[in-house]
Amino acid sequence: MSASERIEIPARKGKAVVLKKGQAVRVINTHGTQVVDTWAFNLADPREFMSMEHTRTHTLRAIPKVGDVFVTNRRRPILTLVEDTSPGIHDTILAACDRYRYEQLGCKEYHDNCTDNLAAGLAELGMTPPETPSPLNLFMNIPIKPDASLSFEPTVSKPGDWVTLRAELDCVVAFSSCPQDIVPINGLARKPTEAHFEIS
Repeated sequence: MSASERIEIPARKGKAVVLKKGQAVRVINTHGTQVVDTWAFNLADPREFMSMEHTRTHTLRAIPKVGDVFVTNRRRPILTLVEDTSPGIHDTILAACDRYRYEQLGCKEYHDNCTDNLAAGLAELGMTPPETPSPLNLFMNIPIKPDASLSFEPTVSKPGDWVTLRAELDCVVAFSSCPQDIVPINGLARKPTEAHFEIS
């Protein structure tokens, strides 16, 4: 993959890429309505992965800001948020959607989901995730209310908004263009779209 080549994360599907320490990936919300679940795994040992619970302990906040460092389940830096042209609303609380989530929402047949998208994206690189960690849900708008309750709201990003994440160790970064079409996180139209990323 050449530098700055724009790669599609197909609507409702997943994609993964290897980043060397110091490389950066720009994740682009192409249409401004799409949540992109994001994971990172240590290339040398995928049992070490970006952990939202460890990161919240490290940063002492639930919504990341530019300059924040995401740490692994071994509390080591793995990605740093270095740019954000969006309104800066990203979720670190919710688990990735999976078949069980859609069954709870009334689906009787298979529904694309971020857990399976992670596995498929890594499989293209010959990898299997050791588990499905809670993702960094880029562009996902889950307000934390004064009573500590949560709600599902449409993303507030604009078409073309991006975030840039820099690798702090050699890692595999995986993405899912979230296929959620029952609650309105991917816009009021509930229509998942493709997103894109670029490596630099």
